[in-house]
Amino acid sequence: MKQRTLKLLLAGSLGILAGLGVFTFTYAEGFSYFSTDPRACANCHIMNDPYDSWRKSSHHAAATCVDCHMPHDSLVAKLIAKADNGYRHSKGFTFQDFHEPIMIKPRNSEILRVNCMRCHTEFVQGISAHGSASTGVSCVHCHSHVGHGSQK
Repeated sequence: MKQRTLKLLLAGSLGILAGLGVFTFTYAEGFSYFSTDPRACANCHIMNDPYDSWRKSSHHAAATCVDCHMPHDSLVAKLIAKADNGYRHSKGFTFQDFHEPIMIKPRNSEILRVNCMRCHTEFVQGISAHGSASTGVSCVHCHSHVGHGSQK
């Protein structure tokens, strides 16, 4: 009898946990994060300003969030970056412990730099030959409003 009660408690606990997980995933529009639609990035209010400024930027017609902010070298790297960002974003949103205004992390800054170089190879060949990446100078150091336009 004791073992049956323990099994029922375990099944009930797992059911509640699964139900909460499904509710949270649905409430947070979890499936939208599997898309490349930039509106998914604005599901969280802290991303509204970057999303609005991107819509006004020169890159709006040419690049979406994933074009600039996700790795393109392999599916595994992309999935790792999505999982890492998803974890940090959901944690920040849940516990309200994110930095405002939102700031790019060094790892994501490197992904962004690589993607700038990938799309703009013909423009940056001379610059990259002189080692801007090795000196730590990022494209957004000088071109901070290109991808997101004016933040005002």
